[in-house]
Amino acid sequence: MLNEKILLELQRYIENNISLHIYEIQEQEKFHSEDIYSSELEEFINSRRQLTFSEILLKMIDEKGHSDTDIYKKARIDRRHFSKIRSNANYQIGKQKAIALALALELSKKEADYLLGSAGFSLSDSETFDLVIQFCIEKNIYDLDDVNQALDYFSLKTMF
Repeated sequence: MLNEKILLELQRYIENNISLHIYEIQEQEKFHSEDIYSSELEEFINSRRQLTFSEILLKMIDEKGHSDTDIYKKARIDRRHFSKIRSNANYQIGKQKAIALALALELSKKEADYLLGSAGFSLSDSETFDLVIQFCIEKNIYDLDDVNQALDYFSLKTMF
């Protein structure tokens, strides 16, 4: 017959080893599920990824037959900033500059939505600033001075 001391040791031994075994199984499952999750995530991203803002902008400039210089000057963006957009496909542009480029390109509402969407922006029907921009685009008002005048009329911050 085993004495109480041995039985207590046995109990601790079993508890420690079971805990370790459960931990090892959990870790293995975690790594396995992370591998599955990781590959599913990569597949999801690769199947849905679209062109970046920079890529779409440059494509639109070419398709519309404009030069980069004409567009960045019309959008009132300096050459160095435009160079950053051009040279870095993943460049994160601000909303106002993206809108200025859409206006400089004289895009339709649908084209502007596509360009802005590629930068993670949209023109909201809840924001007065965005509604003014939408109105200008729909009425083919692309000159920044005219757009600023419309924004100023509603006491909104003007573009640049």
